[in-house]
Amino acid sequence: MSPVITFGGLLGEATENRISAMESLFGASMTGIIYSLFAGQPLTILGSTGPVLVFEKILFKFCKQYELSYLSLRASIGLWTAFLCIALVATDSSSLVCYITRFTEEAFAALICIIFIYEALEKLFDLGEKYPYNMKSNLEALTHYTCGCAEPSNPSNKTLEMWTKKNVSADNISWRNLTVSECHAYDGMFVGSACGQHGPYVPDVLFWSIILFFSTFFLCSFLKQFKTKRYFPTKVRAIISDFAVFLTILTMALIDFLVGVPSPKLAVPDRFEPTRKDRGWFIDPLGKNQWWTMLAAFVPALLCTILIFMDQQITAVIVNRKEHKLKKGCGYHLDLLMVAIMLGVCSIMGLPWFVAATVLSISHVNSLKVESECSAPGEQPKFLGIREQRVTGLLIFVLMGLSVFMTSVLKFIPMPVLYGVFLYMGASSLKGIQLFDRLQLFGMPAKHQPDLIYLRYVPLWKVHIFTVIQLTCLALLWIIKASSAAVVFPMMVLALVFIRKLLDFFFNKRELGWLDDLMPESKKKKLEDLQKKKKETEEAQRMLEVAESGTVQLPLEGGNILKIPVKSIKYSPDDPSVINISDEMAKSAVWKALAMNAENAKVVKLKASPENTVDIRMNIEEVPRKNVLDAETSV
Repeated sequence: MSPVITFGGLLGEATENRISAMESLFGASMTGIIYSLFAGQPLTILGSTGPVLVFEKILFKFCKQYELSYLSLRASIGLWTAFLCIALVATDSSSLVCYITRFTEEAFAALICIIFIYEALEKLFDLGEKYPYNMKSNLEALTHYTCGCAEPSNPSNKTLEMWTKKNVSADNISWRNLTVSECHAYDGMFVGSACGQHGPYVPDVLFWSIILFFSTFFLCSFLKQFKTKRYFPTKVRAIISDFAVFLTILTMALIDFLVGVPSPKLAVPDRFEPTRKDRGWFIDPLGKNQWWTMLAAFVPALLCTILIFMDQQITAVIVNRKEHKLKKGCGYHLDLLMVAIMLGVCSIMGLPWFVAATVLSISHVNSLKVESECSAPGEQPKFLGIREQRVTGLLIFVLMGLSVFMTSVLKFIPMPVLYGVFLYMGASSLKGIQLFDRLQLFGMPAKHQPDLIYLRYVPLWKVHIFTVIQLTCLALLWIIKASSAAVVFPMMVLALVFIRKLLDFFFNKRELGWLDDLMPESKKKKLEDLQKKKKETEEAQRMLEVAESGTVQLPLEGGNILKIPVKSIKYSPDDPSVINISDEMAKSAVWKALAMNAENAKVVKLKASPENTVDIRMNIEEVPRKNVLDAETSV
């Protein structure tokens, strides 16, 4: 529920409370219940995502600039998007997920993290404008500071029309007696030495908001890592770590209530109703807009479909990884179908759009892991699989739906606390993204570089080139998102797939297999170590079988095998007809020359490509003397 409330609060500020926390809780509950009952992969948890939030902000700014009805145009776009998603299901387009590789997934995930961090810091700076402080204050003259409301010197036509609608004029308004909100409502002007550009100086609110913001971030980080601390039993630490965000919001809201500073709070109605009084639960797709806007909505709907498809399918690929040992089917088509249907319903009701949330889904899967109960002392429990069921997801969204009747509690949550949660979600999600691990290699000497699996097989300069290309794509995504061409932002997300395809002309398949693999780094490294250990064990077992059987088998060309019965070979050091290969080799001139130059030998590193490198491996082990028959066998 915490991320849903956070996204709802940010969406409310971005859309002037046309869609806020109340709509987010109601929409998430309704969509989640239907999805949990009928989806193909109920382990996936739906929620609001960063790219969808960016699209909502772009759409609202566009509607405000051209004086269009935001909710009506959004309903038209949502219906078109639902239709296009259903068309994708009907044409088997979910099979295209095979083209979404680590290159695309990491660039998309990094963009989401940067959006989270940027939005949180931007909202904190906005508080500085809403609650200004006087940087040139004189402590001795504080008793002379005043701030009052006055008639605007040059009222605009919009202000005059507003006065006319309220049947008031500038002469019959008692400007000096107006409160801050009333002065803003009548477009008054603040005058006085204690006034800022947007109202009176309120330094305590701003600095208290900053304290709440950073305290929330650090407390979330501390509680999330509490699992590794030495205090309390293991289960208690695990519970504290799993509910870190919820406990942080609860703690900071309680501290804010006890301190009493009037920090900005989450805007929710007193009862179950839309946040704004001028809207209902059903939205007319046409509204006050022109008829042609319903047809023109197809273009932004096409862009929105790209975002919805990639957001849903990237998360679905992560949930359905082989390492989770799932026994039931993936259900890509059915999942997208349910998302499309509920997206159309939410559009008509003026609710946020919900797709698969990566962080929430991974947390849900991890909480359902099944491990072996009995293990040897000091041995880690063995991972057996995931409890695949629909009950947990269903109960999550049922309880979330009941929370809409707790608005009297939700309105005590300070907005800076939600901004801090947003910052934590962005910063914590950066961990595990290989792109940022590779960025650290630029300023790191070779001897201090970590033992990363791809550094074993790919030259470092090619790793740097791959990183620069991926970083350039990420920078272009951010520039387009922040520019006036932000409407085409989803097209650039799709373009990442084609850019990745072009890399096949510069990197070979072996290099791309290590740099652009969806399997997690630690998992892949562990698998390679296990395969190496298994190969060594098989080699030792084969040598032991040869020693016991007394027969050496040498494979020849054409599939023939030469069998040498070493047990039947008799060796006598006194027999001159028998030659000891080891002794004769040690007497040779080549061997003596090598021995003389051993101290002056230099190790030469081959600069050949990995394909041309010849590896020689020697296994030296103690062999019982009873199994040694002669000198040739020992060699």
